[in-house]
Amino acid sequence: MLVRGAVLTVVLLGLVAFSVLLAKVTLTPSPASEDLVTANLRPGRSLRQYAEDYTFLAACKQAGGNLLLGVPFGLLLPFFVPRRLRMIRTTLLTAVAMAVVELIQGALVEGRAFDVDDVILNTAGALLGYFVLGRRISHRYYTYTDASGSPGPSAEKPEAEPKRAPGPAARTKAAATKAAPTKAAPTKAARAKAARTKAGQRDRPKPAASAPAQKRGTRTGRTDGAASGGRRATGSGAVRSLLDRLRGR
Repeated sequence: MLVRGAVLTVVLLGLVAFSVLLAKVTLTPSPASEDLVTANLRPGRSLRQYAEDYTFLAACKQAGGNLLLGVPFGLLLPFFVPRRLRMIRTTLLTAVAMAVVELIQGALVEGRAFDVDDVILNTAGALLGYFVLGRRISHRYYTYTDASGSPGPSAEKPEAEPKRAPGPAARTKAAATKAAPTKAAPTKAARAKAARTKAGQRDRPKPAASAPAQKRGTRTGRTDGAASGGRRATGSGAVRSLLDRLRGR
């Protein structure tokens, strides 16, 4: 936490110092250039003029000065913008800030005018500073803050998802889950009782044959006895008839 505060303080002081320097360089009146400077709304016009009408050193001074004015934006702004689309946001902020400065120059400062090429060069300088050093420094800063558990100023808090009411199927399932432990105990007791009943039935002796079965057996025995008696009576009659025939002779 202490390191994070120290880093942000240093970066903020650097941004303030750079803003003062930028105001001093761009918003200082230049009465000698009042008749020479004109507003430029066509991109590339001033750059062409630097290449054709200026010497090499003068052209490098004009173009290089505008590039250097944008470099601090690429170094300092990544510490204050969100991590998502950091490069694009840094570029847009730089372009807006320098456009405002150029508008103030053309409207209020003597000997200066709005130049769209200056805005382009300043934005290119911000991108240069971001890719050369600003991206690495800001990445290390965010990595350290994430590892230490203290999110940076650009950490985005995730939105809490709204709670959804459970549907009828979920309610039925929850009710069945709650009722399951209550039904488990009677089911086990019923199973134990059924097992005891089956064991008792196995141990009991088998009952005698029923009355209809006994009657059927009795009837069957009588029928068999009558048949055997008939056979015996038939045999004795045959013997008697044979004896009577012998006696008659």
